[in-house]
Amino acid sequence: MSAPRTPGAGARVHAAVDLGASSGRVITGRLEGGRLHTEEVARFPNGPVPVPSRGRDTLHWDILSLYKGVLEGLRLAAEPHGGLASVGIDSWAVDYGLLDGGGALLGNPVHYRDARTAGAPERVFEHLPAAGLYAVNGLQVQPFNTVFQLAAASDDDQVTALARDLLLIPDLLGYWLTGERVAELTNASTTGLVDVHARAWADVCLDVLEGPFGVPVRRLLPRLVEPGTVVAPLRRRDAVGSAAGAPLVAVGSHDTASAVVAVPAATPNFAYVSSGTWSLVGVELDAPVRTEESRAANFTNELGVDGTVRYLRNVMGLWVLQECLRAWRGQGRDVDLADLLERAAEVPALSCVVDVDDPRFLPPGDMPARVAAFASETGQTPPADDAETARCVLDSLALAYRRAVHQAADLSGRRVDVVHVVGGGANNALLCRLTADAVGLPVVAGPAEGAAVGNLLVQARAVGEVEGGLADLRRIVADSTETVLYEPSGPVGPWEAAQRRLRR
Repeated sequence: MSAPRTPGAGARVHAAVDLGASSGRVITGRLEGGRLHTEEVARFPNGPVPVPSRGRDTLHWDILSLYKGVLEGLRLAAEPHGGLASVGIDSWAVDYGLLDGGGALLGNPVHYRDARTAGAPERVFEHLPAAGLYAVNGLQVQPFNTVFQLAAASDDDQVTALARDLLLIPDLLGYWLTGERVAELTNASTTGLVDVHARAWADVCLDVLEGPFGVPVRRLLPRLVEPGTVVAPLRRRDAVGSAAGAPLVAVGSHDTASAVVAVPAATPNFAYVSSGTWSLVGVELDAPVRTEESRAANFTNELGVDGTVRYLRNVMGLWVLQECLRAWRGQGRDVDLADLLERAAEVPALSCVVDVDDPRFLPPGDMPARVAAFASETGQTPPADDAETARCVLDSLALAYRRAVHQAADLSGRRVDVVHVVGGGANNALLCRLTADAVGLPVVAGPAEGAAVGNLLVQARAVGEVEGGLADLRRIVADSTETVLYEPSGPVGPWEAAQRRLRR
C-alpha cells in the first residue's frame, strides 16, 4: 500500500486487528484521494502452547496474550489521532472460546492442530453421512472444523454443562472489547454449523450435536451478523485509551474473507491464492456448489462479503516451510530465509515433490524428516540439504495451487484468466514465479497485507466513508497497491508429469 504519512485535517483513521497463526498485527488505514494508506503500528507473537492434559499434551492458543497485544495495539493506533473512526478484527477460522453464565472464559481455546479431533469426522458421519452434511454446509472435510471439534469435546463438562456461550476467536475478542456477543457470518460458515444457502445456523447440523453427542449448541451459539454490521462501541478507556468509543465493525472476520475483498481484480474471471501459514485457493461465486463431484474433490463453500461464496480448497501452505525453518534453527543452525530462497531457486525444478496436503504435514514437528520420508515412500530421492528441501516444498505448493485452481474452475464453471496471490506469500517471488509456471496463467502478487486491507475497506464502507460494492472496493485496492506480474516462463508439461507422479 502507499507509504504512511501524517493524516491531514479531517482524515479518518481506521484500525484493523489482523491475527494470524504465527503473529498478530494492528494496522491503521486512512483514505485520501481514493487511495488507502496503511501503517503497521503493532505486531505481537502468536503460536500453539502445549499444556499437559489427560495424559497428553493439548495444544492451546494463548488468547490472553493475544488480547493484551490487541489492547496495546489499539492504544497505539488511536493515540496520535485522538481516536479512531472504527475497528475491525479478523483471524483464522474454526477455533472458539467458551464462556460461563457470568461471561467468564472457561479456558484457553484449543488449537486446531491439536490431535483431539482424530476420528471425529467418522463419528459424526455415523449419524449424518458426509454427503448429507455437505448438502447443507458445503464444507471441505477437515478434522478441525468446529463441528468435529465439538463432537470430539462432547465428554468435556466445560462444553456440556458449564458453557453458556461459544464465540469464535474474532467474536470473543470483540465481546471483551464491547460486551456484545455475535457470530460474524464469514467465519461462522467455516464451522460446519451453517447452511450456506440460507446463510443461517443449520438445524440438521445442530440436531446431530445436540442428540447423539449431547452438545447444547443452540444454547451456545449467538446471533449471526453479516460482514459490515456495526456491532457496538469499544468500552474500557482504561484499557484501549482514546480508541474507546470507536465502533467495532464485524468485517469479514475470517481472514480469507477479508483477503478476498482485497484482490485487485478488474473482472470476475480470477482465481485467488490467499497465501500464508495456510493457503486458500479458489474462485469467488454468487452461489455455492454442492454437487457430488465437488464433495469428492473436497472443495469448500465458505461465505464471503456482499453475499458471495468463496469456493476453495485449503492447502497446507507456508506452514511446511515455516516448520522446516523452526526445525533447522532448533538444531542450532542460523538459516536465513532470504538466503535459503536464493539457493532454492538454483535447485533443478521438480526434482522432488510431495503432497503438502498429506495429514503428516499438519501437526508441528520435524518437517524436513517428514518431507524426506514422503520422498522415500514414493520412490524419489529425498532432498540432500536445506535448499533442496525448500525447493521441494515450494514446487509442491505450486503444484497444489495448480490442482486447486484448475479444479475450482472445472467444478464451478468459472473461467479463470489470472491468478491473484494476496497475503504474505505475495512477497515470495520464487513461489509466485513457480505458481505462474505450474498453473500456466499470469500471477499478480499483492497486496501482502491482504486481510488487513480488506478489513479496513469494509470498515470504511460500514461507517459511510466509501460507497459501492466489491468492484468499487477493489478499484481502491488496485489504485493503492504496487503489484508484481509473473508470466508463465515455460510449458506446463513438466508440472503435469509431476502431478501424475504423486498420483502413483
